[in-house]
Amino acid sequence: MKRFRFPLRPVAVLRAHRELRAREAFAAAVHVYVQAEERLAATRARAAELAAALFAGRGGTFLAADAASAFRSYRAECEEVVQDERAMIEAKAVMNKKRDEYLEANRQLKVVERLEEKARANHRFETNRAEQAVLDEFAGYRSTTRRPVFS
Repeated sequence: MKRFRFPLRPVAVLRAHRELRAREAFAAAVHVYVQAEERLAATRARAAELAAALFAGRGGTFLAADAASAFRSYRAECEEVVQDERAMIEAKAVMNKKRDEYLEANRQLKVVERLEEKARANHRFETNRAEQAVLDEFAGYRSTTRRPVFS
């Protein structure tokens, strides 16, 4: 019988390649997002430590220069927290966009795979039908050429 050949094979290869690239881009975006979250958590921890140090320093003698320096560093940490929050929000938006792109590429690949499965099933059905026709023809031929056992 004729060998199965899927005419959309080049399309399937291109879509599989596109899906792989989209998956890799999504994985990279997830990595960037996780790093942004970790950086934000570390910055928030530093800001909380500085806030605790500022609060603890209020009980003793007040030195204006030390207090001003500590407050400037605390404000700088607070600004860094805000910047890290913005970076995390942007990273999350990019991650969501890459996830949507990956899901769309995956859907397109699945469409071609389903078409190939249907084409294979149809080919298998037609091949089995042709084989059965050959067997039926052979059986019919054998039954007509037999000589009766009792004459």
